[in-house]
Amino acid sequence: MEKIALVTGGSRGIGAATALALAARGWTVHVNYLKFRDKAEAIAAKTGGVAVQADVADSDAVARMAEITGPVALLVNNAGIALRGGLLTDVTDDAWNRLLDVNVGGMFRCSRAYIPGMVHRKAGQIINLASILGVMGGSCEAPYSATKGAVIAFTKALAKELGPSGIRVNAVAPGMIDTDMTAAITGEDRADLAESTAMCRIGTPEDVAEMIALLAEPGTGFVTGQVIGIDGGLVL
Repeated sequence: MEKIALVTGGSRGIGAATALALAARGWTVHVNYLKFRDKAEAIAAKTGGVAVQADVADSDAVARMAEITGPVALLVNNAGIALRGGLLTDVTDDAWNRLLDVNVGGMFRCSRAYIPGMVHRKAGQIINLASILGVMGGSCEAPYSATKGAVIAFTKALAKELGPSGIRVNAVAPGMIDTDMTAAITGEDRADLAESTAMCRIGTPEDVAEMIALLAEPGTGFVTGQVIGIDGGLVL
């Protein structure tokens, strides 16, 4: 099967780094984006794929994206959003629903769209972006933690469902990574988070991207249903 991949939310941060890391290993990578067209097209120009605009919370948009890209051998469900940390009682229904629609629903819709092609070929991989908060939870981050816990459960269940078809499903669970999503964390809080890791630093998008690219290698062919922590030793 050709080394063709799709990375959702691939215009910046972990998604962009992942697309580039895969391309460096010979993958042709399609780049999904929602808002940042110029950035997505710049990444796609380097990865040999196409930039495709689609809101992963929209089933019709995902179906159109699948028609444009055609079948892929690797789907990286990276697209995700976070709420500004705060008390659960301050979270609105709209914010909660949007978080679920993107972080969990997007993973579901994209997987549903691309699985048939993988099953037809009896080969393929899905790698989902969870989070350390999906493993251990976070104070004032209950909604986000819940969505990432769902990613983990989805990954484990889907690995069992698709294993007989030769398809592997894994997840990575990043810790504190230096992205736009964490840019609001500054100063003393940032230093404390770095100090709490065994590596005494904040992670980079490339740290996560390299693990995803490694999981996509043929040598990991017996690895499925796993959640790989990328947190610098925060959880030991």
